Parts: sequence; C-alpha cells; structure tokens
Amino acid sequence: MTRIIPLERVRNIGIMAHIDAGKTTVTERILYFTGKTHKIGEVHDGAATMDWMEQEKERGITITSAATTCFWRDHRINIIDTPGHVDFTVEVERSLRVLDGAIALFCAVGGVEPQSETVWRQAQKYEVPVIAFINKMDRAGADFFHVVDLIESKLGANPVPVVIPMMDDGEMKAVIDLIRNVVHYYDDVIGDKRHDEPVPEEWREERNHWYKHLIEKVSEVDERLLEKYCLGEEISEPELLDGLRRATLSRNIVPVLCGAAFKNKGVKRLIDAIVDFLPSPHDLLPIIGTLHEKEIQRNVADESPLAALAFKVVADKHMGRLVYFRVYSGVMRTGSYAMNYTKGKKQRIGRLLQMHANKQEQRNAIFCGDIGVAVGLSDTTTGDTICDPDYPILLEAIEFPSPVIAVSVNPVSKNDRDKLSIGLSRLAEEDPTFLVESGVEEGETVISGMGELHLEIIIDRLQREYGVTAHIGRPQVAYRETITRSGEINHRYIKQTGGKGQFAHVNFRIEPVPPGQGFEFINEIVGGAIPREYIPAVEKGILDAMREGVYAGYPVVDLKVELFDGSFHEVDSSERAFRICASQAFKELFLRSHPHLLEPIMAVHVTTPSEFAGPVNGNLCGKRGRILGMDSNADIQIVRAMVPLAEMFGYATELRTITSGRASFTMHFEHYEPVPAFIAEEIVAVRRENHKHKGAA
Repeated sequence: MTRIIPLERVRNIGIMAHIDAGKTTVTERILYFTGKTHKIGEVHDGAATMDWMEQEKERGITITSAATTCFWRDHRINIIDTPGHVDFTVEVERSLRVLDGAIALFCAVGGVEPQSETVWRQAQKYEVPVIAFINKMDRAGADFFHVVDLIESKLGANPVPVVIPMMDDGEMKAVIDLIRNVVHYYDDVIGDKRHDEPVPEEWREERNHWYKHLIEKVSEVDERLLEKYCLGEEISEPELLDGLRRATLSRNIVPVLCGAAFKNKGVKRLIDAIVDFLPSPHDLLPIIGTLHEKEIQRNVADESPLAALAFKVVADKHMGRLVYFRVYSGVMRTGSYAMNYTKGKKQRIGRLLQMHANKQEQRNAIFCGDIGVAVGLSDTTTGDTICDPDYPILLEAIEFPSPVIAVSVNPVSKNDRDKLSIGLSRLAEEDPTFLVESGVEEGETVISGMGELHLEIIIDRLQREYGVTAHIGRPQVAYRETITRSGEINHRYIKQTGGKGQFAHVNFRIEPVPPGQGFEFINEIVGGAIPREYIPAVEKGILDAMREGVYAGYPVVDLKVELFDGSFHEVDSSERAFRICASQAFKELFLRSHPHLLEPIMAVHVTTPSEFAGPVNGNLCGKRGRILGMDSNADIQIVRAMVPLAEMFGYATELRTITSGRASFTMHFEHYEPVPAFIAEEIVAVRRENHKHKGAA
C-alpha cells in the first residue's frame, strides 16, 4: 500500500472552544460539504455524527474527542472534534498534543468565554497555529468586530480578519472575502448554495479599509511583503495567501473568519482557510525525542524510522482495546513489529483502522502525518511512544492534571463488585484524569475525576455499559498535603526476628518547592555509604508514604528530598529494609516540618443579569471566594472569582434560586492553596476518626 495524498497536502486539525460555541455543528457541516456524509446530523436531535455516545446524545454535549477524515481540494483533512466542557479538558489536552493546527471557535454574542481562554492556553502550550471562526453570526446581538477586539485584549493574540460580515439591520446578509475581493451570497435559507459577486459600491470603502489592515498586519511580520508594501507595489493574491500562511504557521497572526454554521454559512470558506493557512506535517520541524537522555531527531517523512505517539485508549465492547496514535515519522504497517519504548516491550501490530467517529475503515498502513487506530496493543497506554525496534526514540509524553473531586462507589452484590472492578479498570485505561483507589471504609471504592459532570458520566457508563448496580456516596474534595519548612532526619530501622535481621539507616532532608513543581528526589550519597542498589528502594519508600499521606491521609505534593548519608549491614540490609526505613523516616520528618493541607481552588465565571450582580457577589464571598473582577456586556455582568471547590457543591441550585434561574456559571480547576487552619483541623479530625474506625474493624 502506497501513499495517495502527498504529505504536504495533509492537515491534522482540531476544533476547540467554550461549551455550546458550535464545535460539533461546524464539524458536521465540514463533513457534509466535503462529501464525507450525505446528511447533516444535528446536536439538538441527538443525531450528530461525531457525538455518538448515548450520554452525548442525551445531554447535547461532546464528552469524548472523536476523529474523522475528509477531503477538500485534493487535501486530506484529519479532524478531531474536542469537548467544550471543562470537566473533559483532558480530551482537548491530548488532542492538541498530536495535532498540527486548530480552529478556535467563538460565539458572535458570547465572545471570548472562560473555556475559550483555557483551550487557547493549551494551544499555546503545544505551539499550535490557530485560525479563528466567529460563529453564530445569525443570532441577535452578534458583533464580529467586538469579538475580534476581545481575542486581542483577552487572549493577547494578533487577530486579522480575512473576511468581514455584510450586516443589514443586525442581520448577516453575506460575507465579504477581503483577499478575493468578492461577496459570498447564500441563495437559500439553509445556506447550502452560494454564489459570488463583486463587492457592492456602498461596501467598497469598508472592504478597502479592512483589506489595507490585512496587508499592513501581514507586512509587519513578512519582509518580502513589507518591501513591496513600502514601495507601493501591488501585492498579488498568491503572494498575500503565501505571506498570510507563513505568518499563521509562525503564530504571529491569527486569521479570522465568520459565519453561521447552523445555517451552513461561511463553512466552505473556513474549509478553504484550513487548506490555505494551517500547517501540514511537512511544515513541521524535525521531530525531537530522547534516547538515554540524549536528544535525537527524526525527519518528518515516510522513509524515516517509525516514531508514533499513543494519545488515547478506548475499550470497545466489540473490538476490544483500541489505541489511537499519531505517526510522526515512518509508516506503521499491519503485521509488523514495533517497540513500545515507554514500556520497553516489543509488540506485533495487529489490525490498523481509520476512524470516522465510532465507525472503522480497515487499513494496511498508517503513513507519516496520519492519525490511526491499532487493535491489540495490550500494554500500550496514553502517552506511550511506539517506534522502530532498530531505531528507538522516546517522544515527549502528555501531562495531565490531577483529579480534584471524588465519590465513593459501593457495589450492591458480589456480582456487581466483579463487574465494577472490570468496568473501572477499563475506564481508567481510557481516561488518565480518572483514578480509582480503595477507600477508608471496608469494601469501599473511591473514584476521582475533574468535576461532578465527569464523575456523573463515569457512573452512568458503569451502569449502562458494564451493568453495575452500586450506591454512590457524596462528592468529596481531593485535598493534598505539603510542608512549609525544611528539615532533616537520621533514622535507623533495626529488626531482629531470630533468623536473618533487617537493618537500614538513612539520613535525608526535605524542603518545600514552589506549588505545582511536584516531587524531586536527589541522591547525594558518596563513598558507598548506602550501596547503589538500595537507593531506588529509599525513593520507593518515600513515595509509598507520600501516596498514603501523613498528616490527614491525603497524597503529599511539592517537596524535594535529598538523601545525603546512611549506612548498611553486609548481611541484614535489603531493599525491603531500606524501603521501610525511608517510609518511617519520611513520616516522622514530615510531621515535624509544619505540614499544611491544600485544597483545590476553582476559577468561577458567573454570567448574570446586572440586577443580580450584588447578590451573586455576596454569595460567592460567603463561600470564601475572592472576586477578581467583573466584565459588562450590555445588561449582562460576568463575575470572575476564585472559590474553594469544597464550597461549590450544589452551587447550580443556589444560583438558580438567587437569580430566578436567569444566570449560568462555569467552573474549572485553577490551582491548590492552603486550607485555613480552623477548617483544616476539622478535616484532619474527621479523617483520623474514619481511619480509627477502619482499624477497629
């Protein structure tokens, strides 16, 4: 099997936005106009191609990112439709890691909304070039230029319109294409048919103003066009397109388009922009990875050795384990052998598939730059590198946020316990932000996730897909522990049992590190005071204690350990002895280092009519919240605040009561902060009491 579409004509793109900005609607139109589907599926009817899960159909939201492929102007476009709800931000994170470009969708009325800022930061993190599409121009109050200003002021971007709407009495009648100097008129109500005409006389001044603005913006970042512009020479359409493409790829400019996707308006122009402005894998720099901590490169080409990244795992009840991957170099072929370098295991590639949402197409090979699915890679998980066994490489993995909320799940019967175990293990494989652990009570299982909706979907899937009947506990906050002072300890572990004894001796110090920096272990042993083979056991013992928690039984974060001395016994020392010794020493020293309890702080944005702004602010302050500011949009106020998650349970009902059901809110995890002392004491007391009952049982 040989490549049909050249690499330079491949586009890997994602569609990202705040919830309800129209991502899935835009994707459905792209699939329809490119001939991938012959009927448009609507989100509100539960018929959207990309929202195939039952939970997505019922709620009218995207929960899991779905991949598909379509063709336009002899280009192959691989699309991933991502969720907008903050509880499923992991889907956006792992999608952007493997994509080359993105479409940022904005509502023409709502503008830059809270989750818009989150996904924009994620795109910046992975240096993904972006084009913007201002959607819902058919809604009352739509303001294209206001949203362009917000993209600049709130996101710090350099947005440059390449089309402008032709508005008449607040309604978009057509779209003016600045580059081609034509107007796109839509001949029917649903916008399926379009014809182009010259710009009308009364709109030429407006078009010329924004065309000049476009030329100036591109010239600022393109020396070739700047020279022609300064000399007053005419810039041709191909030259302008080429300059705009280079400026987009370098992330100096964000081309802005507009339309009304629900009525099919502006979508064909958007697909043209995907081809014209977003990068192909061929445009990327050589892929950088590591081998034995040394940096190595792979050229982006079919002829290079295989290097691919697994970015998603799905447990399909009919086909088993599906591993989604992006090929960065080389070709992955059916029946060949590949190395999972992350796990150090060689595996045979079974079936290869091309996905269209939840439908599959059999493939013999997935080429460089493409996204595919492998069946049968049993040991591969999210973030693993798959490579040629003869040319190993380790690609940068994907970082995921830690869960912030938990609930207990108690199966009703033994049969349910078995089904629960199977279901949870498969769901945890799919979602790196979903964790499963044993709870305080005997037989209790605690599941943790990114928010109440996240866990609600998990529980719903357990019931429907795995037939589990269980009692669900109240939501709990995922607290963390850390220290505020440095300290060091000299600790010995000696145990004599009549036979071979146990001996270990460690000296180490611990000190706090900045929030979010995690855990760092430094080995400063010299002269063999502790043999090299026992050093990993010391680190494992410390990690054991950190996972269990010391102060209140919550995981420990953000500290550094420096092991600088110790001793051993030729006969009685062992890895087990050093692991136990390190764990005991850490617990003792941690309690002497002024431990603090940390709680997740949520960024909360409340959109409310102005008349309710005062009560909303007062209510948030009563929840230990800090009001960061307020933005106005007509008679609407957007309140921005930081509030502890522990205070936000049931807030949706409170907000409805305060505002007579006229306000809405979004919330996402921002960072951890110390819990006030009097509240921390209560939490610690409750946890210790629960542990005491568990011990008695």
